[in-house]
Amino acid sequence: MPAMASNDSPAAVRPTGIVTFLFTDIEGSTGRWEAQTTEMGAALARHDDTLRTAIDAHGGWMFKHTGDGVLAAFPSPNGAVAAAIDAQRALELPVRMGIATGEAEQRGDDYFGPTLNRAARIMAAGHGGQVLLAQSTASMLTGIDLLDLGERRLRDLSGAQRIFQVRAEGLREQFPPLRTVDTVPGNLPAQQTSFVGREGEVAQLVELVRAHRMVTLTGVGGVGKTRLAVQVAAELVPDFPDGVWLVELAPVGDPAAVPDAVATALGMTQQAGLTVTASIAKALTGRRLLVVLDNCEHLLDAAADLVEAIMARSATTKVIATSREGLRLGAEHLWAVPSLDLGGGVTSAAVELFVERARSVVAAFGLKDEADVAAATETCRRLDGIPLAIELAAARMVSMTAQDVCDRLGDRFRLLAGGRRGLERHQTLRHAVQWSYELLNDDERSVLNRCSVFAGGFDLASVTHLRDGFDEYAVLDLLDSLVRKSLVTVERGGGHTRYGMLETIRQFAEDQLVATGAIDEVRDRHARYFAGEVEVNFERFASPRQGAAVHWLSTEKDNLRAAFRWALDRDDLETAADFSAWAGCMGPAVNWFEPVEWAEELLLNPRAGELRKLRWLYASAALCVLVGRGDDAIRYARAGLAIDEPGYDLVANGLDYFALANAYFMTGKIEAGIETCRAGVERSNEPLPQLRSAEVMGLATIGRLDEAMALADVALASAQASGVPASIAMAFSACGATLAQADPVRALVALRQARLAARLGRLKSAEALAARVLGRLESLYGDPLAGLSYFDDSIDLFHESGSTVHVRATLLQLAVTFDQTNRASAAATLYGASSDNAFALAFVPQLPAVAAHLCEVLGEETFERLSREGAAMDLGDAVRYAHEQIQLVRAELVGASAPPLNQRAS
Repeated sequence: MPAMASNDSPAAVRPTGIVTFLFTDIEGSTGRWEAQTTEMGAALARHDDTLRTAIDAHGGWMFKHTGDGVLAAFPSPNGAVAAAIDAQRALELPVRMGIATGEAEQRGDDYFGPTLNRAARIMAAGHGGQVLLAQSTASMLTGIDLLDLGERRLRDLSGAQRIFQVRAEGLREQFPPLRTVDTVPGNLPAQQTSFVGREGEVAQLVELVRAHRMVTLTGVGGVGKTRLAVQVAAELVPDFPDGVWLVELAPVGDPAAVPDAVATALGMTQQAGLTVTASIAKALTGRRLLVVLDNCEHLLDAAADLVEAIMARSATTKVIATSREGLRLGAEHLWAVPSLDLGGGVTSAAVELFVERARSVVAAFGLKDEADVAAATETCRRLDGIPLAIELAAARMVSMTAQDVCDRLGDRFRLLAGGRRGLERHQTLRHAVQWSYELLNDDERSVLNRCSVFAGGFDLASVTHLRDGFDEYAVLDLLDSLVRKSLVTVERGGGHTRYGMLETIRQFAEDQLVATGAIDEVRDRHARYFAGEVEVNFERFASPRQGAAVHWLSTEKDNLRAAFRWALDRDDLETAADFSAWAGCMGPAVNWFEPVEWAEELLLNPRAGELRKLRWLYASAALCVLVGRGDDAIRYARAGLAIDEPGYDLVANGLDYFALANAYFMTGKIEAGIETCRAGVERSNEPLPQLRSAEVMGLATIGRLDEAMALADVALASAQASGVPASIAMAFSACGATLAQADPVRALVALRQARLAARLGRLKSAEALAARVLGRLESLYGDPLAGLSYFDDSIDLFHESGSTVHVRATLLQLAVTFDQTNRASAAATLYGASSDNAFALAFVPQLPAVAAHLCEVLGEETFERLSREGAAMDLGDAVRYAHEQIQLVRAELVGASAPPLNQRAS
């Protein structure tokens, strides 16, 4: 059934197909609110009622209210005009109205597209009491008296549009000139394409220009500085009666010619006895005028000198400049132009631009299915949201699909070449970047080129390592310059600065590095630097500074991956082994298992036996148990422990024994795991608190609680003495597991301590482990809402990491909890989804009793059916089902005084 209009009139439906849009706005509303606040409130209420009545009476659909106006859609142009006439006759406030007709895209109860923009622009050109029409509407009207106001250039700058004024009894006929671009002096050019995706930025910049004498738009080449500056200037036309002028400096090669270029654009001549600069400054004195200086980056000093001279003489002239970097004037306000928004996926500004420009070359282009949407979205993402790059990619739609373009972005500078005419620097993506690159000095180019080998960002120390002859301060100066020139990005967080590069700039710089012949040497330096850093951070990882090491590891994943691959490609197996060993042993703490695969890859190499870190590689590879490969894990761990020849590095902190014990535990071989923990402690001169805690957990799992309790205090004391967050978290978890049955309240305290220690150490895996047990104990004995949140967190953390074994174990713990709280159907389904897991079965000893109880409650037939449904789910479906069930329980508890769940269980 169609949706109703704003007043629920049964006659009004949301128009589709060819739609006529009416936009209204109160002229001078801001001033009225400031001068007559109380009166304005009452007047606005009458205004709203009048518009709503008129729109509804003529079959309109009021789909948006702007506060000072409305947006309405009509199936009939005559209906829209009739509503506007009726409203104007009754309105007390001066309201301007604009009407345009055409197609529009519907999204929910809203509309989008050029037709709406045109209606808004036409409205903005008018005055209070005036009704203006686009020719698209006028040509479809019958019986309406119109005044042809001729062709006018609107502030969308897309060329002249013929505008008509509605004449009717009771409406004013005489108005001041329209507020269009061509009613004031100036030379803003018509634009061949529509303006997409910058509405918020335009509004912000308009206010900045009103507040500051000079605003400089900075940003990388192709990001849309010029188009945005011109659009902002067009919006400000009514503010500058003496004109809005664009001065294009890109073709100017000589700094001395800048004043001449500005004088020519403004139509000024040199005065006798004065320089050109002085003549311009004198001529502009007292004039309300806006100058747009476009592309200043190659003429910074000359442009700055001219602007400074103008501002010294005129307080009413304002300047918008575009440049890769600022002009460094005291009156200058810098504004970095961002890439187009990518966050909304298919509804983002970047994808909207891609689709609109693609339709300009293929009228029938559309994102017809999920694959098209994914390809277009990924294309825009990989092109960094840079409008020029997106437009050039869209131009390829004339002979390619979105997926074809996306697949070829690895060679984007060849792919995105040609396809449009214009200034040479913007003919291709390469030209846009080359323009900036050629303005750099040799040292800046050298640093920029070297930065291209980094993946996922870099810091000052790592850049300095790649460049001989410069200390950190010299490199910092060069980075500052590259940041100002918009070629390097900056991210500040945690008290430290991290740098990055848009992928388009990175690829260009990498091409230049290849051309110099230095690529191999720089990548070697990169690999050696990070091999040294991963060793340093592994030492931190085994210390109270574990949190810093974890943060470093999370931050540098991409660089570690790139360095490992380069070392392997260069057949530098020892360096590759450093990454595999140390990152492999640290990675699971943050749910990053990729380095485990690196270790396995190296072990397959025919020269693996020569590597001094062979024992480490086996220990790292054994962590594959966390992704469900228990037999392989046991084989790797045993092989590492069996090595007794000299020449191989010993594995620190008992990690080789811990790897084997962990593999045993997670394959249900609890007794073997306990014995391995004991063997590791006996063979070491160190306390090894993690092995002791693992032994405690194993003992608690198989019901040897007295032994577990006796050892738990020793493990906790040892862990706290070490100060290592992972050891502390594991020891508290072991205490919680031991106390869970006998003293659940004390167990909750211990597990909360475990989770806190894990969070302090930024240890996602340890946090997830603690949250899993907390979920069950809080649900039964503490805060049930908190328990549900713990289950949610644990499932998500393990699922995101790919730790399938732990995900299924968590789902089984949730099934046990649901069984104990009278949610038998959900418990049976989750039981079926996860009960084929040896680790889960070993660590959830209640499962046989749970299955028997569910059979009794549900009946055997229903239990079997639900279990089969759960078993048929893949892991992703099971996770989604678990979250849905958690949400249902949460909804029952919210707003109620929720006692522990076991008090409601039968």
